[in-house]
Amino acid sequence: MDEQDIDMTTDNGTRGWDAINAALAPLYPGQEPRHFGTAVPYTLGGRDPLDGISVYRSGASRPHWHYVSYGLSELYDKQSDDADDSGFGFELTFRLAVQEGEDAPPVWPMNLLQNLARYVFGSGNVFEAGHHMDANGPIALDTDTCLRHLAFMPDPQLPARDTPNGRLVFLQVIGLSDAEMAAIKRWSTDGVLQALAPRMPLWITDLHRASLLEDPALALLLQQGSEREGSSTAVLFVETLDWREEGEAVVLVLGAGQVPNLLELLPLRLQHGHPLTLVSRQREWEFAPGAHDAVTRVEDGMRCTLGAQGLAALQQCVRPERGRYPVPGTALVVEVVPTVLRDAQDRVVREIG
Repeated sequence: MDEQDIDMTTDNGTRGWDAINAALAPLYPGQEPRHFGTAVPYTLGGRDPLDGISVYRSGASRPHWHYVSYGLSELYDKQSDDADDSGFGFELTFRLAVQEGEDAPPVWPMNLLQNLARYVFGSGNVFEAGHHMDANGPIALDTDTCLRHLAFMPDPQLPARDTPNGRLVFLQVIGLSDAEMAAIKRWSTDGVLQALAPRMPLWITDLHRASLLEDPALALLLQQGSEREGSSTAVLFVETLDWREEGEAVVLVLGAGQVPNLLELLPLRLQHGHPLTLVSRQREWEFAPGAHDAVTRVEDGMRCTLGAQGLAALQQCVRPERGRYPVPGTALVVEVVPTVLRDAQDRVVREIG
């Protein structure tokens, strides 16, 4: 991306763009942002879906760079038939702590935002408040940061607004550690991030910080929230998921790398009256709470209903190791197969189970 001067004057053909500028103007009166635009527009074959990213220097809470995307909403004239939302209905923001002696915003967050936008444009799936994802490595490549996950929350200084092209929400991307993301899965994105906010004001990402859950008191607070409310993680996206019928039994096939997450989340969902759904590219399997243990076909896949005894039996017998695990008192057999991890060149780098 190339740094560009931007014309902040209003033009009827840029009313979506102007709406973003209008949202930022009260936060940064008189400040001219650094604006980075794409050399070749996405519509003309360029790689970057975002038309641009503006970066402001903020002194709120602590000095930080405030990145704001332009391009997930409709920046110019209204094109879609959706009168309610502008484009995908959101723009992305990111706050990065300023390092000592730093006088220009780092480029890597722009690449991060472009990659996230590329996913949205390519899949049609949109991000919403509360969503989270594994970055599959440090969020800033070639660094030793412990932040390897991303969460999405409404930007605390940019409320949703109505624009001439429809509703627009500003979603802030937040870098998190393994332990912090595990806490989110056990509880909720909102619950965890609100608890972390006093230690991470404005949810500013700092690559050099340690995991905040090294503080035992904070870790206990999140554990209590999970025990009180259960987990808001309703869906687990898994690589390996299959099943087959063997007489009276139904065999559920899972990868060993998926089993620990499943065993941890099942009681936090079922014991609070909520189902947990496993989804792969081709298959869908739902665990649901119920008075009786049963496995039945449903329209979208299979449903396994577990009562208290069935849930306890599954937790006691299934292990994240290759093997067959009949669940006592039920028709369910869990078959665990190795999980193979590959690098970007499709080379096997690790086998689990």
